[in-house]
Amino acid sequence: MTTPTMSLAELPRWTLKGRSLLPIVQGGMGVGISAHRLAGNVARLGAVGTIASIDLRHHHPDLVERSEGCHDQEQLDQLNLVALNREISMALDTAAGRGAVAVNIMKAVTAYAGYVRQTCESGAHAIVMGAGLPLDLPELTKDFPRVALIPILSDVRGVNIVLKKWLRKNRLPDAIVIEHPRYAGGHLGATRPEEIADPRYDFEPVLHGIFALLRELGIERERMPLIPAGGINSYEKVRALLDLGAAAVQIGTPFAVTEEGDAHPNFKQVLAEAKPEEIVTFMSVAGLPARAVLTPWLRNYLHREKALQSHAKADPRRCVPGLQCLTVCGLRDGIASIGQFCIDTRLAFALNGDIKKGLFFRGSEGLPFGAAIRPVAELLEYFLTGRMPAAFG
Repeated sequence: MTTPTMSLAELPRWTLKGRSLLPIVQGGMGVGISAHRLAGNVARLGAVGTIASIDLRHHHPDLVERSEGCHDQEQLDQLNLVALNREISMALDTAAGRGAVAVNIMKAVTAYAGYVRQTCESGAHAIVMGAGLPLDLPELTKDFPRVALIPILSDVRGVNIVLKKWLRKNRLPDAIVIEHPRYAGGHLGATRPEEIADPRYDFEPVLHGIFALLRELGIERERMPLIPAGGINSYEKVRALLDLGAAAVQIGTPFAVTEEGDAHPNFKQVLAEAKPEEIVTFMSVAGLPARAVLTPWLRNYLHREKALQSHAKADPRRCVPGLQCLTVCGLRDGIASIGQFCIDTRLAFALNGDIKKGLFFRGSEGLPFGAAIRPVAELLEYFLTGRMPAAFG
């Protein structure tokens, strides 16, 4: 292991909309895995904590009760916005003016524009948007210039498209997350599983390619903080990426299993104890590859996948009332080439620790503290200084 040479006070910081931050961004993880408790505690320590916006109702029993059996999508969307507002407010209270509280919003969700508006109105510091090109995000946030806009992209081509489209609107991203599909958890930024290992996604060439693109477009490098994400599980990897010119790094799974993580203890245990051969990639219902732990439900689904795909048909009656829908869904829309299950249902089971029924998204790499569940403060200190907690020394 590299010998730590920096204290927290000496670490390089980066600036987002005037906020001086430690170079760590906690990734957004849904459904409900990163809510106010995790995001608020990460921000309180001076980094970026991120709430995943989708279906936060699951953390609010009164909203779950009101949504049971409901078929009115407008009413369901409103309940989700109430939950999002509550979570942002509680995260900001926990942060106590330190760090930054961001909200991750999936472009692929039908109600994403409502999530954007609520995030801005509730006072979050930033919007992080993935699962599609956020080409209309500047228009949706034009009345909230203090909210930082951070797209999630995976290669130079995607960055080029977003920058040129946004430049025509006289707006630039305030930072860009560069997510590597070979290592990240959840939905991945590649169109097919066989593309995940393509070297065009490797951090070093992508960072150099974006820096060249910025020069070509006349954008100062300091104006566009880049944040690599995926597979970053050690102090050495953090330092290497900062040395390549990254402003910060985004980290997901290691934060999901901290004491402050918002999921059930069983969820943390499944992620922390997963062996490398138990972390698999498959086609999700959204038409994107996804990475998760091979739990009993996922093992059974993959065994039946071809049979389910052979009977795929468009039928909205397959949808479970009270859940948040994607703009494209293999099950609802009868798209035989992609997933044939309700992702919202499965992620909700995972949030509540149901190992037999849940879909447990996870990154591909090992965890800094192995199977141990430790506080956020210890994880941040390790990533930023290389110092392990005394129990691991």
